[in-house]
Amino acid sequence: MSWFGKLTFGAVGLLLGGPLGAIAGAALGHIMIDKQSGLIRRDYSTDYSSGYSSAQPEFVGAEQAQASYFISLFSILGKLAKSDGVVSREEIAVVQNFINNLPMAETQKEFARQVFKEAKNSPHTIEDFAAELYRTAGMQPAVLASFFSLLFQIAAADGTLHPAEEAALKSIQNIFHISDSQYENTKAVYFKDNGKYYKILNCTPSCSEEEIKANYKKLVKDFHPDKIIAKGLPEEFVDFASQRFREIQESYEKIRKERNF
Repeated sequence: MSWFGKLTFGAVGLLLGGPLGAIAGAALGHIMIDKQSGLIRRDYSTDYSSGYSSAQPEFVGAEQAQASYFISLFSILGKLAKSDGVVSREEIAVVQNFINNLPMAETQKEFARQVFKEAKNSPHTIEDFAAELYRTAGMQPAVLASFFSLLFQIAAADGTLHPAEEAALKSIQNIFHISDSQYENTKAVYFKDNGKYYKILNCTPSCSEEEIKANYKKLVKDFHPDKIIAKGLPEEFVDFASQRFREIQESYEKIRKERNF
């Protein structure tokens, strides 16, 4: 994650502005940023032998996009968890489990935790952060849908969908351009519904075998982890697609066995 290494050299202002820059700066302020902390792997002082001064690291477009994605994602999680006024232990556990399972260094995980904490009390709104994420991943509807599923997982952590949480999710739905049917299908996965396997496949029990197979094939194509990686988003978040991919496969198998086709 090259953008993170550059970020730790005080380059927040060069990489990010607005609400994301404020959150990133505050999060880094709670982490020891020095050569002994383990966050810094390389000396970015002037390299006279090469004639290049790397005191101010430069960022390529992909790095800025990845940093924006990372910070806006964990900021949204923080805002959603606090939307009903109280961050429950169950919500924290969901976020912690998600972070712990990401394939990245512990220092980067700690940065994610700090972004989550800082965003909870940030003056910026969940809509501000959702708009930032959409600017980065708006052309990747499968990624947005996977992240939206994670938001519902957090909302469902305490077993109740609070009105403030639902209002926040509805706002994000509009920003992400998620359809009403997709919203209801995702909601049904985390809040009891006997037809959840059909909903995951965007089907109903009245759909024909051909319709179910067609939807399954399309979803498998859209959410295949290899396709998500190929889009240039951070590899750490391929877990989104992988989880959704497993849900799609599981749902199809359940329906296939039930209907014997």
